[in-house]
Amino acid sequence: MKRAIVAAALALASAGTCVAFAPVASATPQACVTSSLTTGAYEGVGTIRYKSSTSSCGDLNLTYSDDSTSTLGDRYAGRLRSSSGAWNTCNKGYVWASDGSHSVNDSTYWLCTDVRDNTPFTVASYYDGGDTVHITH
Repeated sequence: MKRAIVAAALALASAGTCVAFAPVASATPQACVTSSLTTGAYEGVGTIRYKSSTSSCGDLNLTYSDDSTSTLGDRYAGRLRSSSGAWNTCNKGYVWASDGSHSVNDSTYWLCTDVRDNTPFTVASYYDGGDTVHITH
């Protein structure tokens, strides 16, 4: 039966007919996930999110930022919570970002790299908290 279904699908595809199949559940990672956060003040804790366990992204990528008190921008740092509960700023430190969108492919905005699935994270602003950022992870 399975061979007949596969053969029919191949015949339809080769005949130029467009056939859409429903996605099959699998353990294959999905595309990156984007979360909106409000930043904490310098070395502080803002909105807490968790690194996606279903994403193919291993990094925390700043893909949008809006400084709530300036039209210029701010410096942002990713922060991860350790198993002991302490918050640590990622090795990249604070990076400058103008207000607006940022490419997920620009390593300038990779705030944290090689983040484990389900790790709690937040973002801190250098000059003030309360900014809106989007982290693609």
